[in-house]
Amino acid sequence: MPDEVKARGNGRRSAFAFLVFLGVISLFSDLTYEGARSIIGPYLLLLGASAATIGFVSGLGEFVGYGLRLITGIISDRTGRYWLIAIIGYAINMIAIPALALAPGFGWVYACALLVAERFGKAIRHPAKNTLASFAAREVGPGKGFAIQEALDQVGAFLGPMMLFAVLTLKGKEEKLPAYAFAFLLLGLPAAVTMALLLVARKRYPRPQEFEKDEGPKTAGGFRPGYWSYMAGIAFLAMGFADFPLMAFHFVRTRVLADNIVPVFYAAAMAVDAASALFFGRMYDRTGMNAVIIASAVSAFFAPLAFLARTPGLAAAGVVLWGIGLGAQESILKAVVTTLVPKDRRGTAFGVFNAGFGAFWFVGSWAMGILYGISIPVLVAFSLASQAASIPFFFRTQRLLAAGPAAENTPGASPGAPG
Repeated sequence: MPDEVKARGNGRRSAFAFLVFLGVISLFSDLTYEGARSIIGPYLLLLGASAATIGFVSGLGEFVGYGLRLITGIISDRTGRYWLIAIIGYAINMIAIPALALAPGFGWVYACALLVAERFGKAIRHPAKNTLASFAAREVGPGKGFAIQEALDQVGAFLGPMMLFAVLTLKGKEEKLPAYAFAFLLLGLPAAVTMALLLVARKRYPRPQEFEKDEGPKTAGGFRPGYWSYMAGIAFLAMGFADFPLMAFHFVRTRVLADNIVPVFYAAAMAVDAASALFFGRMYDRTGMNAVIIASAVSAFFAPLAFLARTPGLAAAGVVLWGIGLGAQESILKAVVTTLVPKDRRGTAFGVFNAGFGAFWFVGSWAMGILYGISIPVLVAFSLASQAASIPFFFRTQRLLAAGPAAENTPGASPGAPG
């Protein structure tokens, strides 16, 4: 018995170390593309794009980035080539960002195409990367495991916008387009570090599947009963969640914030994202779906503060709530999938989850981009109503989990839940 306990402890330490390694990779990748996202709204404005165009492209990018994960998730499960698929996706991801430096010479259509390409790369690598992480996360607790990932993600997501804030501030006396182009070119450095670390991780941890000894919940169809109710809630949540480029466009257009301050607000959102991921991840391992319900209810109020703001203080409050919602999406929402699905179906489950999320985010982002030009209060009402509609489905998922045959494995169902 002592040898078994020791072996289990060593397994958990190794799983934890693997999650931290993946988190450091995410740190540099997020530094790259979240830095880009923090300034892409004003950049597209300078290139001549409209609010409706930005809303459409943001939504289309998320639809591609999420929708195609259904296919790539199935492929990753059927081939088992999780590392190869992740590396290919990351490569496309990381090349697209510094290529945005050429946009002043090619126009906003070129920039929009690269934004969609960047999301395409993420669609390829995300189910595989999440599945790799899930093998280790089951050993340390799903909420805690994905929270570690998200917290390290957001260190990079904080540093990227702050780096670009420094660049745009130092180049404040120059023409804006060349300054923005230089900022995107600079993001090529963390992109290169990302790829190098990814190859090291592949060599050091060739078979992360071996971390997970427990095969997880078993049902006839592979998914537990609450999965589809959960997906319905996710759809409404995604539809009402605005993308940051539209908020940044609003802040600059209404002169609530100066151009160079927008990345600072995005960086603040990323810091909140990291803290909320750790907080709600730990809560998920202890209380299950309650963490999802509370996080969704709190973050829903970002829209009135962000879009009706006339002062930087109110805008900041909206961005903070938006960051809480983002932290929940990137940690506990994934942890629920890990809880509901056995490991041999998890790539597919993450693909279905992300495809649904992306499809409804696309619809919602496009709708909010159109509503922005018609009536901002209507946009706010649309966002609030959509997110509120998700709560009953999350309650239903909670009831189904409690009533299911594998309820004893549900986080929060027993004092022995991992974490």
